[in-house]
Amino acid sequence: MSTVLYEQSGKIVTITINRPDAMNAIDAETNQALLEAWTRFRDDGQAWVAILTGTGEKSFSAGADLAFAEKRKPNFQAR
Repeated sequence: MSTVLYEQSGKIVTITINRPDAMNAIDAETNQALLEAWTRFRDDGQAWVAILTGTGEKSFSAGADLAFAEKRKPNFQAR
């Protein structure tokens, strides 16, 4: 399952964050997919408007995926 969907209808592009199970929180994979979607939109001379949305009914996006960020947190120890 793709974490970001890209649909185009004429000059209108809809970019959808597709992680409803995580309230569309942004992890590394989703961040990369969003970058690619926005780059695709930018480089398409036929696309004039982009709409950013999210799947599910609870939220548009919860922001950063804190569970993912916690896994990446450096493990510093005091001396």
